[in-house]
Amino acid sequence: MRDAITGLIGRYDQLGRYFDRSAIDRIDSYFGQAELRLAAVELINREAATIVREAAQRLWLEDPELLLPGGNAYTTRRLAACLRDIDYFLRYASYALVADDFTILDERVLNGLDDTYKSLGVPTGPTVRSIALLGEVIAEMLADSGMADTGLVRAPFEHLCRGLSSSNVRAR
Repeated sequence: MRDAITGLIGRYDQLGRYFDRSAIDRIDSYFGQAELRLAAVELINREAATIVREAAQRLWLEDPELLLPGGNAYTTRRLAACLRDIDYFLRYASYALVADDFTILDERVLNGLDDTYKSLGVPTGPTVRSIALLGEVIAEMLADSGMADTGLVRAPFEHLCRGLSSSNVRAR
């Protein structure tokens, strides 16, 4: 897994160059955001079940057909699979948040997920919405605890949403 710093070092090493002003500013920014990143990850670690449950409840309120017969969250087994996937997205987004690098999201989550969901008949539209809701819930919880600028916290969730949005398929 890469992070923002090792990725930056790797690029400059390949070029055989010393850090320029742009690289130093990038490093400064990364460390300047450390408090918010750590607060977000501590919140996620402490409140993961609550965050997943809240995001799922908001999704069901917006799209109640998912819980009805024929919906992709109908039956206990399917509902459990939906909640497991939402938790999976949250966990990997927390890794990307700390690393400030979305490579892990591409490699471990997005690559092949679309094909898997299509083969299983899982609608990506509600999946994308659940991921966006995770970011919203975390941003709200951080704002409630006094953290003002939560834009960077939403970034990994937005990356996941963009990666899945191009294949926004509805259930059969």
